[in-house]
Amino acid sequence: MLSPNLSQVVLPENWQTNGFGLYLHWPFCMAKCPYCDFNSHVVASIDQARWKRAYLAEIARVGVETQGRLLNTVFFGGGTPSLMDADLVADILQATRTTWTTANDLEVTLEANPTSIEANRFAGYRDAGVNRVSIGIQALNDADLRALGRLHTADEALAALDIARNTFDRVSFDLIYARQHQTLAQWRQELRQALSMEPTHLSMYQLTIEDGTAFGDRHKRGRLSGLPNDDLGADLYEATQELCEVANLPAYEVSNHGRLGHESRHNLIYWRSGDWLGIGPGAHGRLTLEDQRWSTDTSLAPTTWLAAVEKNGSGEKTREILSPRETLSEALMMGLRITEGVDLSGYPLPAAFMQKTNDLADIGLVTFMDQRLKTTASGRPLINAILRDLFETLPRSVV
Repeated sequence: MLSPNLSQVVLPENWQTNGFGLYLHWPFCMAKCPYCDFNSHVVASIDQARWKRAYLAEIARVGVETQGRLLNTVFFGGGTPSLMDADLVADILQATRTTWTTANDLEVTLEANPTSIEANRFAGYRDAGVNRVSIGIQALNDADLRALGRLHTADEALAALDIARNTFDRVSFDLIYARQHQTLAQWRQELRQALSMEPTHLSMYQLTIEDGTAFGDRHKRGRLSGLPNDDLGADLYEATQELCEVANLPAYEVSNHGRLGHESRHNLIYWRSGDWLGIGPGAHGRLTLEDQRWSTDTSLAPTTWLAAVEKNGSGEKTREILSPRETLSEALMMGLRITEGVDLSGYPLPAAFMQKTNDLADIGLVTFMDQRLKTTASGRPLINAILRDLFETLPRSVV
């Protein structure tokens, strides 16, 4: 169905078709990694009782407008959520069960770093209701861990992984590649080591240099040597796909590999354009209410967010209706990252968009069947270029 202006987007009840999740941001870390551009802060002390009151107040507030929904996932992100007291996690999860009906297979993920201090908390998180952990290992050798500013050693990472696997049914861990001075042979050897542990889920990210980070500042001054060129970066990506396929750990998203049934259900809510609530400093949310798609965000500064909750009764900084163009753009930006692609049946698509889709399909970068647009294995590494081409076909203004 074609339309010159996208003015008649038909939004499904996203929380029913694509999931409904809760994201809680814990903004504190023991140290700031030089590559990290997430909203994380290092402080001398944390009043966890005060944070608990704020989180519970926000859950109660957003629960009022989302009554009757089935909650599919809870995700504790950061920062370093494994610095949270287990009792705090337990109280938050108890509040979610009181506020919403939860799915029988509710997924509760907590991000963790593999220091011995944090690994010792795993049993407490399990007893609190966490059933999935995502561990930020990042590298399997001490030299690169030091270069990345990590506080753990490779031995500590492996020990924490063992504890996690003996504590939780579902465990994921992260690795960063395309690191300084890393060769293709070194990455293949390191990835083989990781795969020899028979993981059920791996998140692997190419190192990116972001503005505002310590690495970004060093790069601007010409003091960040050994970064891979584009050809090596492409080779590292292809090696990742090859080795993971052989190990029965296929990519279901650009940077995520998992065995069937072990995909991150919470992240799939993002990629499928479902609904989620974002609570905590810097947390974003998306809600479909009365046939409108809303975006929410919060203040980045922890003290500002806390004060807003305590004084104003809400941690939201803004809540805005997404335009039809923004809604479609987000669906494409997120959905083309996953191998299942994006369902475009609810969107009137301009003729120029369809022509560009056909052009991309002719050169093997996408497929479009039964209103579902997918990137191919060849197209996935080029997703940014594909999105740029598609976005150029969308009208700037809508009725």
